[in-house]
Amino acid sequence: MKLGIFTLVLAYMLSQFYRAFLAVLAPVLKTDIGASPEDLSLASGLWFLAFALMQLPVGWALDKIGPRFTASVLLALGGAGGAVVFALAQNPTHITISMVMIGIGCAPVLMASYYIFARSFSPAVFATLAGAVIGFGSLGNIASSLPMTRASEIFGWRETVMALAGVTLIVALAIIIFVKDPPKRESDVNGSVLDLLKMPALWLIFPMMTVNYAAAAGIRGLWIGPYLTDIFHVDADKIGQATLIMGVSMAIGNFAYGPLDRVFRTRKWVVIFGNFGGATALLVLYFNPASGIWLAIWMMAAIGLFGSSFAVLMSHARSFFPPHLMGRGVTLLNLFGIGGAGILQSLSGRVYQGAGGGIQAYQSLFLFFMVLIVVGVVIYLFSQDRTD
Repeated sequence: MKLGIFTLVLAYMLSQFYRAFLAVLAPVLKTDIGASPEDLSLASGLWFLAFALMQLPVGWALDKIGPRFTASVLLALGGAGGAVVFALAQNPTHITISMVMIGIGCAPVLMASYYIFARSFSPAVFATLAGAVIGFGSLGNIASSLPMTRASEIFGWRETVMALAGVTLIVALAIIIFVKDPPKRESDVNGSVLDLLKMPALWLIFPMMTVNYAAAAGIRGLWIGPYLTDIFHVDADKIGQATLIMGVSMAIGNFAYGPLDRVFRTRKWVVIFGNFGGATALLVLYFNPASGIWLAIWMMAAIGLFGSSFAVLMSHARSFFPPHLMGRGVTLLNLFGIGGAGILQSLSGRVYQGAGGGIQAYQSLFLFFMVLIVVGVVIYLFSQDRTD
């Protein structure tokens, strides 16, 4: 079991890497194949959208087939295959196609581990285990910052991504060797995702799940690079340092959030206060977009730290799921979380374009993400708190 979880964590590290590495490659992709920030916003958003749309079939597959084959096959075909397409890209369309493939390949890996936790461990420790997986997986987020910058400078971005395709294939093979499926239950043949959608308690959690990760994912995965380049005229090394700091803060946030529901005996208020902190950091950037590079970097780090409430939200919603719908339940929540990040990331490109570029465009982006979080928190205030 431990070795199987370890391989899924490695797969999730790759998932975190692939969703964030466009930020540091933005300058070289613009130079080599003419990819603009709007092109990369679309490609990044479609990664999240493909990832999200796969959640319902992945949920069915987890309940019916099991996490072992579901995660390994999709990661090999979509993840490794998409990385090969990326490495061979000749124009922005190829980047978009590759990101869609990689999104499909990465779709099952986190939910496979959550499915195993929900079926094989005590509910009381679900948030801690879920947060730990994201925390360790965030090493992939960190690797997509300064290390990716260095590797692309030394070996070339195409060669680096092709090597990652090989690593992805090896991890997929390790999953099929080491992951063990939890035993099936008789009731697993009954029910559908429609039974979950009939639960009123979940509908007050869905909006918060949709927006809680959007700002951290959007800024870390895409906008941090163009923002620092356009406003502070930094080089690739400084972008790598900034993305590294934000990536580390996101990893710390996931470890920190995990046990807080047991410390404070509430999940709802942990999420509310955390997301209020992220909204405050966005407001600071809105009013001070060019006051200094280190203020900007530390505020983006705060957004990453406070925007890591995903595991606690997942644990809150999981407490309402019947056991035989656990796979479809966690993937339904993930659909809202990752789908929301993808749709809002794509919309952020339009917000930037509509504001006409320059400093006011980045102010509009920060305000856009801040308002979304506030709306999510207001709706979530009416949700039913529940702990195990």
